[in-house]
Amino acid sequence: MRPLVPLALTLLLAACGDGEPLSPPDARLPDGGRFRGEVVNGLLQGEGRIDYPNGSWYAGNFHNGQWHGQGEWHGSNGEIYRGQFQQGLFHGQGTLSTPGSSYTGSFKVGRREGEGTLKENGLVYRGQFKDDQYNGAGQLELDDGSQYQGLFAGGKPNGEGIRSDASGNQFSGHFVNGQLEGSGTFNSAEGDQYIGAFRDNRLEGRGRYESSEGDVWIGQFKDGTLNGKGELIGADGSHYKGSFNDWRFSGKGRLQLADGSLYVGGFDNDTYQGQGRLTLTDGSSQSGYWDKGQRVRDEKGQLLPDPLEQALLNQGPLLAQALAKIPASTPPIELYSLALAGDGNQSVFLREVDYVSSLLKSRFGAVGQVKLVNHRDHLQDRPLATRENLTRAARTLAERSGPEDLVFIYLTSHGSHEHELVLDVPRLQLADLPADALASALAPLKERDKVIVISACYSGGYIDALKDNKTLIMTASRADRVSFGCSEEADFTYFGDALFAQALNQTDDLRQAFDMARASIAEREAAQGFEASEPQIWAPSEVLAHWQRLRQQQARKALQSSAGKHAEHAKSTSNH
Repeated sequence: MRPLVPLALTLLLAACGDGEPLSPPDARLPDGGRFRGEVVNGLLQGEGRIDYPNGSWYAGNFHNGQWHGQGEWHGSNGEIYRGQFQQGLFHGQGTLSTPGSSYTGSFKVGRREGEGTLKENGLVYRGQFKDDQYNGAGQLELDDGSQYQGLFAGGKPNGEGIRSDASGNQFSGHFVNGQLEGSGTFNSAEGDQYIGAFRDNRLEGRGRYESSEGDVWIGQFKDGTLNGKGELIGADGSHYKGSFNDWRFSGKGRLQLADGSLYVGGFDNDTYQGQGRLTLTDGSSQSGYWDKGQRVRDEKGQLLPDPLEQALLNQGPLLAQALAKIPASTPPIELYSLALAGDGNQSVFLREVDYVSSLLKSRFGAVGQVKLVNHRDHLQDRPLATRENLTRAARTLAERSGPEDLVFIYLTSHGSHEHELVLDVPRLQLADLPADALASALAPLKERDKVIVISACYSGGYIDALKDNKTLIMTASRADRVSFGCSEEADFTYFGDALFAQALNQTDDLRQAFDMARASIAEREAAQGFEASEPQIWAPSEVLAHWQRLRQQQARKALQSSAGKHAEHAKSTSNH
């Protein structure tokens, strides 16, 4: 075994890895370092290694006693550098790793300088450095998804750049110490855009803000909101010029409404307030003193009757007149309808109820129809959508219809997480409509086959309280999901548009129409990044069959009518 001893010792000395070699040092330095390598005229030269008493070490090139050229440094604090050195300092290209960070790029006299990439504490920076700080063109990314791309100085965004936050909002323009200052642009994740002046990253100064719906605000911004003189160009065709306070009409202004009417005067919180004149589309005008949107004094200062009080006096006769128009059933299968618009603060529900009622009459032959509507502008000419009016309407439909008939019920409004349909009129406190109250109101119709459609958030929560073998139910959403499209300027909610304006104009099959509407809504919501509402259906086969018998009967009647007209035309032609 003796001849193998020198070979074994050589292998042992070479296998020490990052640890200090076992061979004796070639020189000992004044600071306690042990050097292994070539010493020329008392100076460390060429390839070598120094190990220090605290565990740090350097291995690489030496020149005139200093680290110089390619080398590797391991500090006792966990710092590791691999790359180029000059006169004992990091200089040139290299990689520096410390606990929690790493940098790969250019160094100058021991500092990060030039192009490089730094990763530390949940951020990544790629770009230019100077004196160990971000300086010049670069890109900074944080682990929450936010980022900045542009110019840096002193370690902060300074100069032209683009910053995106974790939500997808984007700011672009000139940055000073990390804040957008002066002219710039803001684009929200929802599609809003602002072009104008900024201060400390807030809208400040002259600017133009456009919402994703197409509304445009132009004017003087302060602390992120529109304050002072400005104008609003509405997507619905309305146009306001005047004073604003926190985005709202406040002070003197001029409002051209979408319907062509014009108001000039005082405003407060987006409503008419103070002296003003309203000119209607027919040329008539109303001037005087306004309070919370209502004219309370005429131009001479005389008090006016309260329109709400007058409307309440009219409600009894309005409902009685509407119910009196419902005809009694005749032997053929007939369709009756009841439509309800719940929230009187937004016009979309009124428009939807009017469209659906018209569609049921023109396309599906509804003979007796009731519309209950809450709307701020129709208190004196529409029966209110209240629990009691709904109950009375259902009772009348039950009395006038026959067992062979069908009843179609449509309800549209806002809905709550507790499954309550909103019933609201400005200045009135109406009770909302929970699922059990809706079931109670419709109880008179329990012996009728019926279709109930509810367009509201969380409307799937109504199904359990309403479902039976005589009731087909469609809802705009799951019990735990919101639905979309409830805006003042909209003609339809998403569900109302998909089901009535689209699907039921293409097919008279209720199940097929629902499936088409659900697919259309899912595609629309996905395109806009919304959580899927997932419309629901409860569809007893008996009700579907009853609906088809109604449609077949109407088709036969239409054919007979057409044949009769042809026969009459032929007879008239032969007489000539």
